This record gives sequence, C-alpha cells and structure tokens, in this order.
Amino acid sequence: MNEEFESIVKQISSVLMGKEPQIRLALTCLFARGHLLIEDLPGIGKTTMAKVLAKCMGLDFQRIQFTSDMLPGDILGISIFDQNAATFHFHPGPIFTQVLLADEINRATPKTQSALLEAMEEQQVTIEGETRALKQPFFVIATQNPQEHSGTFPLPESQLDRFLMRIKLGYPDRAAEKMILKGEGAQAVLDAMDTCMMHDDVFSIQAKISDVHASDTFIDYLQDIIHFTRTSPHFHVGLSPRAGLALQQASRSWAHLHGRDYMVPEDLQVVLPWVVGHRLRSMSEGLEIKNKKLMEIFSQVPVPL
Repeated sequence: MNEEFESIVKQISSVLMGKEPQIRLALTCLFARGHLLIEDLPGIGKTTMAKVLAKCMGLDFQRIQFTSDMLPGDILGISIFDQNAATFHFHPGPIFTQVLLADEINRATPKTQSALLEAMEEQQVTIEGETRALKQPFFVIATQNPQEHSGTFPLPESQLDRFLMRIKLGYPDRAAEKMILKGEGAQAVLDAMDTCMMHDDVFSIQAKISDVHASDTFIDYLQDIIHFTRTSPHFHVGLSPRAGLALQQASRSWAHLHGRDYMVPEDLQVVLPWVVGHRLRSMSEGLEIKNKKLMEIFSQVPVPL
C-alpha cells in the first residue's frame, strides 16, 4: 500500500501545494472511517482539500455553507406535500452524499450542528420517524474558523467527539506559495486531475485496515496513555473509551498506509495530537492545549521496549 499511498499524496499535492503532512493525515482519517475537522483562517485551502479528496477518491461531493439562520431540514431534507397525489414526498438534503463539506460549521447554532450527530456516528439519519441509510463511504469534512472570529458558536463536546481528527492547514511555505501565485489556479488543476481510485477501492482499503494487528504490547501502551490523561494534573477530564478506540483506529490506518499489517508505538505517537487535541482541555480554566505542549506532556508515558 505504501507506493499507492505515496502516489495519491503526490497527486493531491499537485493541487494543494505545500500540505503533504496534512494530506497524509486527511487520508488516514478517511480510510479509518472517521471524520475530519479542519480549523483555520479563511482562504487557507480548507474547501480545496475537501474537493480534491472527493475527486481523487471518485466519491460524490456536496457542500453546505453553514449560517446562523440554517435549520436542520436544510441539511437532512424535508417532506413536501404533493396535492395531486395527496401524499408527502421526501426531498433528500445534501447530507445524502459520500463526502460532505460542512463549511464554517461553527457559524450555525448548536441545534443545527446536532443534525449531523446521528449521521456521523451511525451512518444514517432519522427524519419524521423514518430511518434512512446514507451512501457509503460517508466522510464528513467540517471546517471552522477560530472561535475568536465574530458570529461563531463553539462546537459542543458531543459534536467534537464525532471527529476522529482535527488538523490545521496553516500558511504555505514561501516556495509553495510562489508556485500557487505563478500557477493557473487550484480549480483549473482540480478540473484536469484524474481520479486516483474508485469508491470500491476505498471500501477495500478500509476493510484491510480493520485487519491490522494490535499486539498486547501496543494495547498496553495505549491504555497507559489513556490512564495517564485520567490521572495527570495537566488535564481537566481524561480520555473516554471511545477516544481510545479512535486512537487505535487512526494508528491502524497510519500503519497500513505505510505498508505494515501491525502497529508500533510510533504510529500512535504520530496521530496522537491530531486525535486527542480537541478532546482534552487544560486543568487551568479548561483551556485548549497546543499540540506541541501535548507531546511534551505525553513524553512522560514510557514507551514499551
């Protein structure tokens, strides 16, 4: 898988320049059957990443621009009465797709944000008492502006916990930005880009990831990290069992994409800040802990030999 993975990363990097580490994490999240939250300033490339991932994987794509006046029905769909047939017909919302870009999700109210909870957890939505399955694979990429921006609502913890990873894109380096400024534009490159694989291939990779072996030593190390967060004076609340499963699944995906059918502690260390960064808060006033500081804290957990 390693060569195929590198080929996909290279192809996506031709559109999203200077973002290879973030592309690798996004693909790890997709193949782990998770959902991705991207927090950054406007104009950094968040929307472009969502579009290029969908195009490369051969998946259907829909975009929702979240606003403060949006209602859950704008996401899920509504039933409209047909006078001629004297019956209601359901009109599906944009959530019935494979890659859903929830753009600026924190501009919507918590009530509207919660419309995504069932879909992200159970791959289905219940509308007017009827449960409808979503297309597979179903991958949500949500973007949010920093909370200090006006007109934003903080994501509830229950919503944050549905995202396997949260990443930041950041500004491109000087060389990448020069290529962007001299190029023909991301949209033109995206339109000309070939599909990397079909959605059946995505299913196949996701199935193989479930077979990546977790040794007792690896699980012990994972449990040590989870226990550390629950007892350390650094954290307000420790990691939940669901967070532990998220760490394991992300580690499995990273290991498989790098050509291994087993996990090592280094896999866990790579994905750790991106999986737990939005789940942990500092003991002092519940403030968020930066990724660099997180890794300094977790360095106190001994790595098994």
